[in-house]
Formats: sequence, structure tokens, C-alpha cells
Amino acid sequence: MPLSSLRRPVALALALLLPATALQAPAAAAAAGITVAADALDGVCAAIQAYDGTRTIGYVVRSSTGYGFTNSAASATPFRLEATQLSRYELFDNTGAPAYQSVAGFILPGDAYGDRADWTVSPSGDRYRFTSTATGQVMGQFLWGLGSGSTSSSMALTPATGCWTPPDIDPAVSGTAAPGMVGTIDAHAHITAGAAFGGRLHCGEAWAPGGVRDALAGCASHASLNVGALFEGIIGGTDVINSAEDGWPTFGDWPQHNSLLHEQSYYRSIERSWRSGQRVLNALLVANRVICEIFPYRDTSCDEMDQLRVQATYLYSMQDYIDAQHGGRGKGWFRIATTPAQVRTIAAQGKLAVLVGVENSEVFGCREINDVAQCSRADIDAGLDELQALGVSGLYPVHKFDNAFGGTRFDSGVTGAALNVANLLSTGHWWTATSCTGPSDNEQPLVSDDFAELLKLGPLDLPAGAVLPVYPSGPICNTRGLTALGTYLIQQMISRGMIIHVDHMGVKTAQAVLDLADAADYPGVTSVHTWADPALVERILARGGFVATYAFAASEFLTEWRANRALPHGASITGYGFGSDVNGLGPQAPPRGTDPLTYPFTAPNGTTVSKQVYGSRTFDLNTDGVAQYGLYADWTTDLIRQAGPDGPALRQQLMNGAEAYTRMWEGAIAAS
Repeated sequence: MPLSSLRRPVALALALLLPATALQAPAAAAAAGITVAADALDGVCAAIQAYDGTRTIGYVVRSSTGYGFTNSAASATPFRLEATQLSRYELFDNTGAPAYQSVAGFILPGDAYGDRADWTVSPSGDRYRFTSTATGQVMGQFLWGLGSGSTSSSMALTPATGCWTPPDIDPAVSGTAAPGMVGTIDAHAHITAGAAFGGRLHCGEAWAPGGVRDALAGCASHASLNVGALFEGIIGGTDVINSAEDGWPTFGDWPQHNSLLHEQSYYRSIERSWRSGQRVLNALLVANRVICEIFPYRDTSCDEMDQLRVQATYLYSMQDYIDAQHGGRGKGWFRIATTPAQVRTIAAQGKLAVLVGVENSEVFGCREINDVAQCSRADIDAGLDELQALGVSGLYPVHKFDNAFGGTRFDSGVTGAALNVANLLSTGHWWTATSCTGPSDNEQPLVSDDFAELLKLGPLDLPAGAVLPVYPSGPICNTRGLTALGTYLIQQMISRGMIIHVDHMGVKTAQAVLDLADAADYPGVTSVHTWADPALVERILARGGFVATYAFAASEFLTEWRANRALPHGASITGYGFGSDVNGLGPQAPPRGTDPLTYPFTAPNGTTVSKQVYGSRTFDLNTDGVAQYGLYADWTTDLIRQAGPDGPALRQQLMNGAEAYTRMWEGAIAAS
């Protein structure tokens, strides 16, 4: 509810009983009215003429106390309709106040978006019916003023001028690239993280019904010395003491390239990357029960399957919201694709194909507690059915913890120590490791200094009698490999043509998975954000799978790309991708530094790109790094530039990334 509805006294609302404009004669019928579909009204500037059945009441006009009526179209208040979802709108009067349904029955000017300022619009002959989304009350006449009316109430819209324009973010890209499959792929992104981890660990949203002012507002829980700032300081190295949380419109505190608990993929930034050459985005629904339960604030369940369901709804609603901004259902540039054929159709329209994937440790509830699986084959079958119904095309069988399918690949440093503790909380045991030669799962994953850093978070609720484990120095491997249930899952994924992401699997587990893929002649395997040993990457390339590199600083990305090309099957790489891991608790590329990128620049698809502005903040790759997703346009262009003599080859492979991934997916379906 807008704040004004809580402050405005009832006496003020009652002043609407006899507004001066209500005493005027009824207006004549509107001419040349707006009659487009109810989901195509975004951005319309209109005078609103109220009807009760066939009887006209008058044009809506703002008065000193609220809204009344006038018989003069010229005297009517112009209203801008700003979509909050498909066929739902905020109604801004010419002062920028959103009209909201008050508890007293009147419709009053508010001062912020809220559920009572949201109106569902439906056709009513050649007019429209405006219904409060929150209360179900129909807009009409209430005691001679604008308010809740009867089911016979309707509104005619007449084009007007002088509307207030709400703030927005410009992608800052000019020109239009040719449609088709030529374009880049971000093979690993978490654009639904605003709804993950219980909904409060992450501050900010990729979209919000109330627009950018709501989506990118600061969060008190993440302000200086609060728990959100503390968590972010531990994982991202941000300033715990000086966390201003000033969000829209100043953004002095975030987003930064290492502000890991703040939104970095607002949809206008994704739009910038798409307009600059991106064709495919793999949106991975992400969940972690332990992290969710450790953070003290939440709005939703910590059950990992529940978290995935909430995020799937968020993603499809995001598609609908973008549709609403572009003329109605199916007309937006952000299109969810559930088959390779849909990817090609979307690309042929020049739009962004969004794939749905899953990355979590307890998918289908398949934890293991002291090596006892907490799920069955029937759970796997039902879970795969549900995920595919949600549009999921691929998943990570193993993520950050050991589970009922196999062993995880270890993180290192403070992150590794934290995840080892979380593994104990999830499974009842620490990671178990042995020294190994050849492919490995990282170095010593728990040292006393790193564990001491974790204590800054407060009590960790370790099981009584827990003793820190001891690991060998040097390269180590997880002792746990692919389980019988894991084998069953992989076989079922192959039979369904689903993409198997081997990143995060321990070497022993990943090798067994690739053995199954080899036996089935199945190409649907990937490593897309630098979480697999090079020996496993070689096997993926040999199998016909797809490979991408984490979107590091350019020098690191180029080193890995060149190393992968030098592998025995590196010559088979026809298209390459990047994995941003945006919103995935991992940092984005740091500021560019020397040899700066010059603005404006020409993107690989030929469009012209200027600096993007959020409110009063201007972003620059050279000084900000990839602080938000729109800067992937800048990063990609600069990456190719920094490749030197390899630039043309890198450009060709990046711009063929969407095609290569789609062909791999087509091959997986053909082999299933």
C-alpha cells in the first residue's frame, strides 16, 4: 500500500463527497478513443472518462483532495499507464502520483508503488474495466468522486498530452543487428537470484512491478554493520562498516563488481547486452538450503525445490513483464526457450533466447546424511518430470555439497572453509579427501586462518563434538564418486535429452559421468564456468560437448581460452561462450585499468554502444569493471580487442557461441 494511504486521515478523503468538478453536467461521449488490447497499454498517455453502464459520469480530474470529474476533456488530468505485468498498470497522474484504492472506497493520489496502486485492466466493449488487483474493487464513481464503483463501471481512454514520465534506464545502444543465430552466449547466469535463498539474502531485483525505483532500492538488512553487509564483506571483500545502501538513483554503494549480494542483472542491463550481440542466456535457478537457513531473514521456504519453483515463477513473470513493456504477450525481446527449435525461431526474430537450468545441491531432495540417500528413483523421475514441465533443459547433478548422486569438487580459501562447514551441516560429515595425481579437486580446503574468518559470522551451530578434519597438502581429490542413484539420474537425463553440467562434480564423479556419456555416444555435456579440471574439459570436447570460461578479467579468460584450444580436441571448438555467474556469489571482472576502452564503441554485432547510466551514476568498464550486466557489452568488445592477433578468431568463436550450444543441444536430443 502506498505510504500516503497510511497517513491520509479519513476526513481528507470525505472531502471528496462534493468536489466542485462533480457538480458539472455530464460529459458527452468520448471521440477517437483508445481501443488497443488490454495488454498493450504501456506508456499510453490518456484522459480517463468514467461510465456507469451507458451513462457517462465525466472525465477524471485531480482536485485538491483527490480525484473528481469534469465534463471537459480539455480540463481532464492526463494519466500515464505504466505496465506492472501483463494487463496490469500503475496510473500516474500528471504530478507523478500513482492512483490507489483506499480503504475508505475513494481512489486517491499516492506517493509510491504498492499493491493498492496496481490495476488490472480488461476489455469492456470499446472501453476498459479497471479493477484493483489487490481488492477486486472496480474503478468507478464513489460518493460523487472517483472510487470503487459497480460491476457496470467502465473507463474510456482518449489520447492526451502532458503526462508524467516515470524514471527508467536506457540501454544506450543504437542500431539494430541482423536477426539470426550469430551472437554470444552467457552459459551460466543467475538472473532469478532476487527470489533465491529465502528471498532476503540478495538485495534488489532483476525486475519489479513498481519499476526501477522498487527493483533497485537499497535494503536496510544490508546497511553498515547489519548482517547482509557482514555476509557480503566475508564473501566479496566489500566494506562492512561503510555500506550506505543508497541504491536508486545515486548507487554510491552498489552495484560494484564485487557486491555479491546485490542485484547485478536488472533487465534493462540484460537488454543492453542483448542489443550488443548476445543471443542466448542460460538462466540457472539456484538454491542452497544451508545458506538460506543461516541467513536470519527470509520470505520463502528454504527447501531447495520450493526455492526452484519460486524462481521459475519469477522468471516467467519477468518474461511477461518485459512483454507488457513491448506491446503485449509474446512481443517482448526476452523469450524463454524450452527446445533448440525455439532458440532458432527466437534468434530469427532478433530476440534473446533464455534457457532454464538448475544449479543446487539438494535437487529433488536428494541429500545424503552420513551416506544414506534421502530420496529414491521415484523421486528422481517425478522431479525430472516437474523440472521439464517448468522448461528446464539442463541441470547440475552435484553442486557445492556431497549429495546422493556423488561427490563435490572442493572450493579453496575462506569459501572452501565455509562450504566444508556447510557440507557438515547438510550431510553430517566433512569432505573426505585423498592425495591424487593428474586431475584434482583443489588444494587443502580447510585451514585455521580461513576458519577463523568464518567465526566473524557468529556461531556456526556445528554438531556437538565436531572436530576439524585434517587433509593432505597439495592436490587432493574427493573420495566420493558417482553413486547408484547418480548413475540412474544421468541415464534418465540422457534418455530425456537434458544437458548434463559436470562443473562442481569431483573428479571421480565427473569421470564416471563422462564414461556414461561416452557409452551412450551422448554429446549433451558441458563445462561453462571454469569448474572442471582441464582433463575433463578435454573429454567434454572429445564427446562433442560445449565449453565456456568464467568471465574473469580479460587476461585470465584469454589464458584459459587459449589453453582449451591447445587441448588435443581443441581444434573442434567452433563456438565458445562465457559464464558470467552473475548474482551467483562470485565476483565479476574488475576495473579495466590501463589501455582503457574508448566510448562510444562498436560492438561485435555492429551496434554503437555508449556508457550506460543508472539514475545519476554513469558506468565505465575502465573504472567500474563489470559492476552490472549491461557492462558485458563493454567487456566482450574489450576482450576481443585485448586478444591482439587472436582477436579475429576469438570474435568468430564468441559470435558462434549461441549456434554451437544449440547444435550440442540438438545432438543431445537426437541421441536420447
